[in-house]
Amino acid sequence: MSTLIPALNTCVSRMTTGERRLAERLEQKLGSNYLVWYDVPVGPKRLHPDFIVLHPRRGLLVLEVKDWKLDDIRQAGKLSFEVAPEGVPRSVINPLEQARQYAHQMVAALTQDPQLVQDEGKWRGMLSFPWSYGLVLTHITRRQFVTAELDCVIDSQRVICSDEMTETVDPQTLKSRLWNMFPALMHGMLSIPNIDRVRWILFPEVRVDADADMQVSLDIPLDLPDTMTVLDIQQERLSRSLGDGHRVIHGVAGSGKTLILARRAVQLAKRVTTKPVLVLCYNEPLAVQLASVIASKGLAGKVHVRHFHKWCREQLVSYGQALPVSTETEKLSTAKLMEAFVQRLVRAVDKKQVPSGQYMAVLIDEGHDFKHEWLKLVVQMVDPDTNSLLLLYDDAQSIYERHRTRKFSFRSVGIHAQGRTSMLKVNYRNTKQILDTASRIAGTLLMADKSDNGSGDEDDGIPLLHPVSSGRVGQEPTVVRMPNLQAEALKIAELLSAAHFEGHAWGDMAVICRHHTVMDECAKVLEERMLPHQVRKGLGTFDPEADTIKVMSMHASKGLEFGVVALMGVEEVVGNAVADPDEARLFYVAATRARSKLLITASNSKPAQPVAA
Repeated sequence: MSTLIPALNTCVSRMTTGERRLAERLEQKLGSNYLVWYDVPVGPKRLHPDFIVLHPRRGLLVLEVKDWKLDDIRQAGKLSFEVAPEGVPRSVINPLEQARQYAHQMVAALTQDPQLVQDEGKWRGMLSFPWSYGLVLTHITRRQFVTAELDCVIDSQRVICSDEMTETVDPQTLKSRLWNMFPALMHGMLSIPNIDRVRWILFPEVRVDADADMQVSLDIPLDLPDTMTVLDIQQERLSRSLGDGHRVIHGVAGSGKTLILARRAVQLAKRVTTKPVLVLCYNEPLAVQLASVIASKGLAGKVHVRHFHKWCREQLVSYGQALPVSTETEKLSTAKLMEAFVQRLVRAVDKKQVPSGQYMAVLIDEGHDFKHEWLKLVVQMVDPDTNSLLLLYDDAQSIYERHRTRKFSFRSVGIHAQGRTSMLKVNYRNTKQILDTASRIAGTLLMADKSDNGSGDEDDGIPLLHPVSSGRVGQEPTVVRMPNLQAEALKIAELLSAAHFEGHAWGDMAVICRHHTVMDECAKVLEERMLPHQVRKGLGTFDPEADTIKVMSMHASKGLEFGVVALMGVEEVVGNAVADPDEARLFYVAATRARSKLLITASNSKPAQPVAA
């Protein structure tokens, strides 16, 4: 089967009967190395060809689809037709000419990229792979086409008729019909990197900017980048297929879940509505970072990105509800205070003192760290008219009360996503070496435990996904054993300084620790060495955009990523990983924050003050 983008079941409602029939044939009859886009906006001019078909060896094909019956065509010319499909005559462009114009505008955009054109010979300056265009007449047979002399105004070789796209048509016959539309002189093929370049130029929404996590500019820059980073095909298909209703994405670390969530938020923000979109995160630094990205797009008024517990407090304040206060005999800890916010909000919503349905859509990152009652609360905040909910989940990164997933189903908290659940298994963030190291320490953490899914419904329970490397290779992680914590900190300062000398920005580095005492020791040495840094503790100020080394706990690092990551003071974590699955999860989460370099130091020191936030 070919890959149809978006998924067929998400775009049927906007297809004509003929378009749906063609989509089914292209999906079923073409092979797995074919990509097919339906009604996807193309290039800076946002063209909307009906179908685009891409094959590495065959090339690029634009198809226009018409559901006209023969009687609907009153006059036919090489430039224009007069048709009356609803009984009212109107003049339209010759549909094959329309496909030709779409194709030429796409080719004009692609030839701006020197890597996609021939640089010598007779065809210098032209695309280095075949391209063409064609027409599909879904209600006109080949006999009718010839009898009506439509072949006088439409090249018959560039047409597929209704009797040539039946359910019983032989796959090879359909392929031949498609590729006979190409001029015989066109040769060449597309490499995987060049397919990504084609997608980067034609489909701006799939562009990935590593600095901002999103790149939605529609323009083609004058200076094209040497390397064009795009969503992979599964990510693009999923991103374009997210309709309304409840949807769940299960994805391994580094699979692009948050990137898809951010793009979804931007798409939703373009709708005309009086209600905002709500994005919730468990991890406060991730919420700050996502909010910064959304604000940079000028969408902060339409997309509210919040740390879950801060959002609960905001709701209580906004609707005049009393906040929990400490008594003289009991001073509430931060954790107890945050939980008190949640419980008060739950009661206020139940009593209708805080309204439900406040948001056009709700998007939840890190759903694996939300308690069941939290999810039940948040589901009620979705406007029932849109019923738009997106939940991102990775049980391998569930580092808070893992037992909560046992005997859990999404239905039990009001999430109805059966048939709308997707899985992302490929890790793109980490090099193979980093992922292998994290997985070795994690051990049995990444082995599915059937007892964890008690719902009896695989589509409604919690699968434990094993990450698959994207194949990106890099340096082996640097592992250093030192005599004490101070020596560890000195070594980390030395290694980070070397990484900066190699070209890594300070702001793309992090030191991730299990304990506050380790964080303090690290910060002390960084201060002495005059290396720019900020320490993240509690819910204090955190600036993800600052060009500083981030010193944080393993818990606080969730959802973030950095080019260079140092794990300090991991002796106890690694030593306990086999006996304590929670410690294995912590190490796995922390290690998979690194994109390029992972530095690990350990000593026999016994730090105190374990941290959980």
